[in-house]
This record gives sequence, C-alpha cells and structure tokens, in this order.
Amino acid sequence: MEKVAVNNFVRRQIKGSGKTYSDSLSFDAMAKDAEIQMGNGHYIDGYRDGVRIVTGSHSLTNQFICPFVKIEKNTELIAKVVRRRKEEEPYIQTRAQTGTPLQAGRVEYILYRHNVLAENDEQSTDAEWELISIHAIPEGVEKLPMGPVTMMRNQLELIGGTKAQYSSEEWAEAVGFWQQYASLDES
Repeated sequence: MEKVAVNNFVRRQIKGSGKTYSDSLSFDAMAKDAEIQMGNGHYIDGYRDGVRIVTGSHSLTNQFICPFVKIEKNTELIAKVVRRRKEEEPYIQTRAQTGTPLQAGRVEYILYRHNVLAENDEQSTDAEWELISIHAIPEGVEKLPMGPVTMMRNQLELIGGTKAQYSSEEWAEAVGFWQQYASLDES
C-alpha cells in the first residue's frame, strides 16, 4: 500500500477558514483514510500526472463540515483581497455572509505525489503521496471544479501553482460553478 502523509498546506483547513474541515478527525486520520481508500482503488486521476482525487470513506462523511452555500438572490457576498501564503500574490476572495451551509454528500481528498510537490519544494514529508486538500462535496453536486484563481495560478505557473493546462470547457465549468456557490464567511 502506498503511504499517504499530511502536507502542511492542508493544515489551514480548520474552523473559520472557509474550507472543509472536521472537528472530530485529525489530519493524520484523514491521511490514513485516503491511504486505505486509494489502496482499494477509490480514486481518479486529477488534472495532471501525480495528482489523485480519492473518495473518502462514506462512513466518515458526516464528520466533515461543508463550507458551501448556494447563492440565492438575497445572499450577501463580501470580497476581500487575501493571499494564501506570504510568498504568493494576493487575489480577490468572494465569500457569502449569509446562507446555510450545505450538507456534505461525500468527501474527496486531494493527494499530490512527492515528485510533483518537489517541483516547487512544497513537500512536507518523504512519503510517496501527501494530502494537500480536503473537499466536502455538497449533496447533489457531481463534480466540484477547481477554483478559477487556483487554475490561473497553475496554468500561469505562478508562485504556489502547480504546472497545468486546462481546456476551455474546464474553465467554463469552474466559472459557472463558482457563480452558483460560495464558501460561508465564518469570521
């Protein structure tokens, strides 16, 4: 079985971050679930070689908090200029100030292989795979597209991005999805 370790980047996914998180599972427990699920073949290849999207154990889904709300005509939105890490360029982040977080229908773990992380010296361990992100997918949503800002960072090979190319359909799906959903601002 291929070992999965915790990358430091995923540790930002805590309550109040606007990202998927769990109050009851440790990051090590999530990495172990990803390792088992990947070993059982419950994954698809991601946007490039060395990136995998692993489906989390169904029995754990209710232990994750889905941060997304469906944008309605009365949803109040806010925009902030933020950066993920100090060495990255700032970007405009849009969040919902109102709305009820959607129920998670499933959880996906995003894993990067060691050599992909090493391209930008972003590996945290010597493990073959590292957990870099967790996504609680709302019930009824088939696919959670990557955020357009992340796609831009990757395709333009900006600091914090991982080299990738996206089709016009992938861009359109991402923009379309993120016009309908937003993370709830819990600050």
